[in-house]
Amino acid sequence: MATRRTTKPQKNVPPAPVVCSPCDGSGMVAATVRVGRKRRPVGQQDGICLNCLGSGLAPDA
Repeated sequence: MATRRTTKPQKNVPPAPVVCSPCDGSGMVAATVRVGRKRRPVGQQDGICLNCLGSGLAPDA
């Protein structure tokens, strides 16, 4: 005798959010600090990522 197989309906699962590539999902990027007339680089400081505006998620294209 044959058995009947039934499948459960698939639930719509939203796709995983895409991570922003310039900041790697942290929302912060390193910005070089320059000083003096010759604009010598003296260090780096953290700044907000302008691509995702600090959220860490890639913006919708």
